[in-house]
Amino acid sequence: MQQSNIVTLEMQEAQKAQDIQDARSEYYSLSIPTSLAGQRLDQALAELLPHLSRSCIQAWIKNGSIQVNTKIYRPKDKITGNEIVDIHETLNLEPLCQPQSIPLDIVYQDTQLIVINKPPGLVVHPAPGNPDKTLQNGLLYWDSKLIELPRYGIVHRLDKDTSGLLVIARTLNAYNSLIAQMQSRSIQREYLAVVNGLPVAGGTIDLPIGRHPTQRTKMAVVTDGKPSITHFQVQERFMAHSLLKVKLETGRTHQIRVHLSHNNLPIVGDLAYGRCSKIPAGLNSKLREMVLQFKRQALHAYRLSVMHPVNNLAMSWEVDLPSDMNQLIQHLRQDSI
Repeated sequence: MQQSNIVTLEMQEAQKAQDIQDARSEYYSLSIPTSLAGQRLDQALAELLPHLSRSCIQAWIKNGSIQVNTKIYRPKDKITGNEIVDIHETLNLEPLCQPQSIPLDIVYQDTQLIVINKPPGLVVHPAPGNPDKTLQNGLLYWDSKLIELPRYGIVHRLDKDTSGLLVIARTLNAYNSLIAQMQSRSIQREYLAVVNGLPVAGGTIDLPIGRHPTQRTKMAVVTDGKPSITHFQVQERFMAHSLLKVKLETGRTHQIRVHLSHNNLPIVGDLAYGRCSKIPAGLNSKLREMVLQFKRQALHAYRLSVMHPVNNLAMSWEVDLPSDMNQLIQHLRQDSI
């Protein structure tokens, strides 16, 4: 009986892999959001399909594999928005992502989308150094049809050590809708962060972010970077730290971490952008050790709001702080008494 169960599981896994492989040879369509009007076709598609290189997109346009409103365009042709783009090519160029049984904390699901509460330490998609055991692997195990979508339905990301809410599309219509909402900045994402410092009040950080000039794996505030806007509000003050509510207006890589660090409010535990932060004097030994041992950025995406892609109703979800951040905040409160 046990051997039979093993064989059945192997057959199921083999079928999942075959379904994914078969889907790679199909074609798919997407709609250009009006927020990209005026851009070159290759530029617009590079934003909508970031898992594809721009040179690949240009090659597909030139050989006719990409058509706009059933017509052949050139890469430099400008788009006006609402065009239907048909792509007759392999769906994903990156190495085939295999489905893996990974526990998913599903906050909401229907036929169009799924909302996940990502734990800290889980990488969103495969990358050098993290080839598997990612959220993407788990999503493909949960729904193998996600292989049919650009980026497997993932429309935004969280850093490996940032916890909280992510929305994933389950249909092409939902993917196009969520991408358009991201482009128009109508998806609302709110975070809680424990920072080193005591800001007097909230504020807005409006500074461009781009690749760090010397450390290529990091981002930084640079004059030629992309426009980036972060709003923050003080929720609670402790002896030397603060709990902030942070709201993104744009969505650049590492945006909150870069902006807060640049504003002398490094996030506790941020090994990349908080190295210059000092442990404040006066902390009791237990709290001092906890702050020193907090090895991931104390950042949690606690609230997410979108418009449903089918019925256009406003939807919002909230999740509690993970246990490590909650414990840190409780100790900070005790030290402030």
